[in-house]
Amino acid sequence: MRLAIHLVVLTSVLMFADGSPRSATITAEVNVTGSDLLVHPPENNWVSYNGDYSGRRYSGLSQINSENITQLRAQWVFHVANTSWLEVTPVVVDGLMFVTAANDAFSLDAATGRVVWQHSRPVSNGLIDDASRHINRGVAVWRNRVYMETDNAHLLCLDARSGNLIWDVGYATGNKNYGATSAPFALKDKILVGTSGGDDGVRGFVSAYDAATGKLAWRFWTIPGPGEPGSESWPNLYLHGGGTTWMPGTYDPELNLVFWGTSNPAPDFDGTVRPGDDLYTDCVVALDADTGKLKWYFQFTPHDLFDYDSVETPMLIDANYRGQARKLLVQANRNGFLYVLDRADGKFLFATPFVEKLNWATGIDGKGRPIRTAVKPTPGGTRVCPGYTGATNWFSPSYNETTHSVYFMALEQCQTYFSKPEPQRFKEGSDFYSTGVKRIAKEPEKKFLLAFNLDTNAFAWKYSQIGKGRSSGGTMTTAGGLLFFGDDAQSFEAVDAQTGKPLWHFNTGQDMSSSPMSYGIAGKQYVAIAAGSDLFSFALP
Repeated sequence: MRLAIHLVVLTSVLMFADGSPRSATITAEVNVTGSDLLVHPPENNWVSYNGDYSGRRYSGLSQINSENITQLRAQWVFHVANTSWLEVTPVVVDGLMFVTAANDAFSLDAATGRVVWQHSRPVSNGLIDDASRHINRGVAVWRNRVYMETDNAHLLCLDARSGNLIWDVGYATGNKNYGATSAPFALKDKILVGTSGGDDGVRGFVSAYDAATGKLAWRFWTIPGPGEPGSESWPNLYLHGGGTTWMPGTYDPELNLVFWGTSNPAPDFDGTVRPGDDLYTDCVVALDADTGKLKWYFQFTPHDLFDYDSVETPMLIDANYRGQARKLLVQANRNGFLYVLDRADGKFLFATPFVEKLNWATGIDGKGRPIRTAVKPTPGGTRVCPGYTGATNWFSPSYNETTHSVYFMALEQCQTYFSKPEPQRFKEGSDFYSTGVKRIAKEPEKKFLLAFNLDTNAFAWKYSQIGKGRSSGGTMTTAGGLLFFGDDAQSFEAVDAQTGKPLWHFNTGQDMSSSPMSYGIAGKQYVAIAAGSDLFSFALP
C-alpha cells in the first residue's frame, strides 16, 4: 500500500557554510493515515521506530539477498554536528527520511542524504543521568506532522513540510529529574510518550496526547497511588518509585491493546524501603489504547535489586506455538531469560535462559516467577550475573516470518554490586541509587548474536562477536533472508537469517548504539543505520 503522500518538488536557494548555493527538495504535502500505520510488514516505507506496530523489525523488501549482498555499497553518509552519539532509527515516508539528534530534527532526501529542513532546539541544562546525555531515538509521524521528544520531556509537534513548530507540550512536571530519550508512538489520533529517570526518583507513566491539539487524552501511572491495586508495595516511596517507560511500545489492532515495558524500581540496589513486588516495575503492561486502562500485566523481575529494566521491545508474533494458534508476545529480557506470553491475557507460556552466566535465579517457575537465589547487593560487594548492563538491553530484536526465529544481541557479563541503604534521601538534581556497581577486571565481557526458533522452542544458532562487549547495536531482518545488525567491532554486518553464516560487513570506524532499518525508493532497496555521529545508507549498485 502506498502512503497518501504527495511530493511537490520546488527549488529554494540555500547556502553552504562557505556561502556557495545549493538546491534543496521541499515537500508540499505529507499525509500519513491510520491505515498507513497498520501496514504489516513494512516495505518501501518505514513509518515508525520499529517499522510497524508489531515490533518485529521485519522488512518485506527482498531485493538485497544472500546472492547479491556482497555488492552492497554505501550510498551516502549524513554527519550530525551537534552530537557524538546517535541512537536514532530513521523513519522514511515515500522517500523522505526523518531523524533526530539531541533536540534537533532533520528531514532528509532518503536517496541522497541531502537536508530538506532542520528544526533546532538548544539542549537543556541541569539534567541528570541518561537525559543529561541528550539521547534521542527518533520521531513519530501522523498526518502532515512530525513528533519528537526533547531531553527535558517536552513533546514537539512539527510541520512535516517545513520543520516549523506547531505546538510544544511539557508532559512531565512536578519533579526536575524527569527526562526523555525515546521516540514517540503514533496510534490512531494520539501520540504516546514515556519518560526516562527510573534511577532518579521519578514516578513512571505512559501518556497519550491528542495528535492535533496536544491535549492530554489519558495517562497510566506505572507506580500505583495509595489505595490502588499494587500500592501495598509502596508504603512511602510511590512518588519516587521509578518504573519509567523510556522505549516505545507495540500495538495489536485486533485486541486494541498497547504493550509497554517498564524500568526498574527506585532506589536501585536497596529493597528494604520498597517491600513486595514493587508493581508495576520490570513489567510489560497491556493497556486499552483508547483509555489507557490496565488490562493485564506480567512482571519479569519482582522486587528487582539489579536494575533489570524490562523496556526491551515486546515483539508481537502470531504463530502456531506448541500445536496451538497463538497471539504471542516474545521478549528477551535484561534479566537473562527469554519469555513467551499469550498477549491476549498475559498468560505465561515459556521461559529459558539465554546466557550462561546467570546467578540471581535458578530458573522460572510454572507461573512465570523467577526462582531466586540468595544473591543480592551487599555493602562489601557481591558478584551478580548478568551485570548492570543486562544480558541484553534496549537495542532492538527482530523476528523473521520465514525462519520463525527471534534474533537479538546478548551479553555475558558479571559485575560486583554494592548496596548502601539511604532511606528517604531523594533530592531533585541527584540520582536515586543506593550505591552502585563495578566491573570485574578478570571477567572479560563477551557479546553474542542469538537466534531463537519458535518452532523448536530452542536456540537455532549463536554467533560470537569480536569486541569488548560495549556496543549497543540492534538487529533488523528481511524477506531477502538476511539479518542486519550493528556488531561489537564497529561494523555494520549481515548474516544468513537461517544459519547465522556471516555474509557482509562494513567498518564504520565508530561504535554503534542504534538499530538498522530498510526502505525502498523507485524500486531500489536501501538499508540504513547510525554509527557514532554519522548516519549511513547502503544499496546495491
